[in-house]
Amino acid sequence: MASILVIDDEKSIRNSLRDILEYEKYKVDEAAEGIAGIELIQKNKYDVILCDIKMPEMDGIEALEKAMQITDTPVIMISGHGTIDTAVEAIKKGAYDYISKPLDLNRLLITVRNALDKTSLIKETIVLKKQVSKTYEMIGESAAILSIKEMIEKVAPTNARVLITGDNGTGKELVARWLHEKSQRSEAPFVEVNCAAIPSELIESKLFGHEKGSFTSAVKQRKGDFEQANGGTLFLDEIGDMSLSAQSKVLRALQENKIMRVGGEKEISVDVRIIAATNKNLKDEIKNNNFREDLYHRLSVILIHVPLLKERKEDIPLLANFMIENICAEQGKPIISFTDDAIKELQKISWTGNIRELRNVIERLAILCENEISGEDVKLYAQPLST
Repeated sequence: MASILVIDDEKSIRNSLRDILEYEKYKVDEAAEGIAGIELIQKNKYDVILCDIKMPEMDGIEALEKAMQITDTPVIMISGHGTIDTAVEAIKKGAYDYISKPLDLNRLLITVRNALDKTSLIKETIVLKKQVSKTYEMIGESAAILSIKEMIEKVAPTNARVLITGDNGTGKELVARWLHEKSQRSEAPFVEVNCAAIPSELIESKLFGHEKGSFTSAVKQRKGDFEQANGGTLFLDEIGDMSLSAQSKVLRALQENKIMRVGGEKEISVDVRIIAATNKNLKDEIKNNNFREDLYHRLSVILIHVPLLKERKEDIPLLANFMIENICAEQGKPIISFTDDAIKELQKISWTGNIRELRNVIERLAILCENEISGEDVKLYAQPLST
């Protein structure tokens, strides 16, 4: 049941609003003036707040300003003495909407429902952000991981370009996500491009977009990833697999902060932070004329190397327990624990697939084992191809 606070100095208005809202199955609290309303907001969580503007001691605009400092609950302002200027001021100060007295019942209920939808979206966003944050949490206390975390803390608030190196499955995307989440661009888009998965003839259209009719299948204009990431972060994963033609255009975009769509004639300004990653040795690729040296230097302002899992086996107990909790939660089953010998067996494995392989094995163990995972279970299920 949604909870609504009504702040109004007129008892008749409070009574009328209570009758209307309770009939619609809402829970209603009342306050006869602004100070009492703020006290209730500090004590309780409301889904919508209705606040009069003309009140003694603390008027509605002041109450609105204080409410905005306490909560993100939508505040609907109501007044019988207001003007257009008053309504504009209320909206500028953060009010969700403004309704004049005498109140129109249909307008009131529609506005309340829309405000409740906003509250619902805010709650869902908070939950999703927590889930995403947990999904991309960096687990480990080894020297190598602590060094990466320290580097991220230093580099993330800047706009410096970062090149992340490491084998497949080590967690390069995780480092990129953390750099974005801890940056001043965290509220803006994080756009990921897997350069290895896109055919060379399509990579330029993917990155820079295209105009309608610029090639056979270009039936409409499309914004590229640079434009979609504007204001945020563009993560170029496996950049070592990008074609030389696309490399030259990326280099130009980095130099000038401008791009041009395929088939277009107009330059478009972009504000994008570039984070790149590769599992290749780019210096070898430069020697073999597969990668531009000038682009390498543009990308590698900061270098972060993600170690192999076998190089930080002391992190395996933390990783295994973190993964089993998440997997059991996803599958709706009780959390399964590891015995000490199970952890030791996990630490003996070479993990050629790194973190990705470890997670697959933990998921397999979660599905096939009950209550507890033993060393024998790890031997039996972790590497079935070797038996």
